[in-house]
Amino acid sequence: MDERMAREIRQARQAGIRAHNSLRQAQRKLSSARGWGIFDLLGGGTVASLIKHYKLNDAQADMERARDDLAAFSRELRDVDMPGVDVGPFLTFADVFFDSFLADLMVQSRISDARIQIDRACARVEDILRRLPNV
Repeated sequence: MDERMAREIRQARQAGIRAHNSLRQAQRKLSSARGWGIFDLLGGGTVASLIKHYKLNDAQADMERARDDLAAFSRELRDVDMPGVDVGPFLTFADVFFDSFLADLMVQSRISDARIQIDRACARVEDILRRLPNV
């Protein structure tokens, strides 16, 4: 393996690690938002609702960062002739401004869906990182 290819592999690995870390960060924020959302559903009141929204905004920012990092990882993988990661449409959170039980249930469902998407993306990144040659 020549030095150029070794450098490309190292860059791909670094991009994959960044993407994986971004996904895990989004996962942690979604878990926190989910907890606050459940508390809100059980009658947590205005404060619980505000904290849930704050956590969702943080999670959205982390998911956008993860999407960008996954796209960068895919580009780096093309340089080493490996299939990229399907970035796909990451869930965008658009919570309803009024506080109703039905709206809160919809948000909880979206959080669960996003967590599933992140779990799948993490597994895919981990698989690709395992298959990248060590240099």
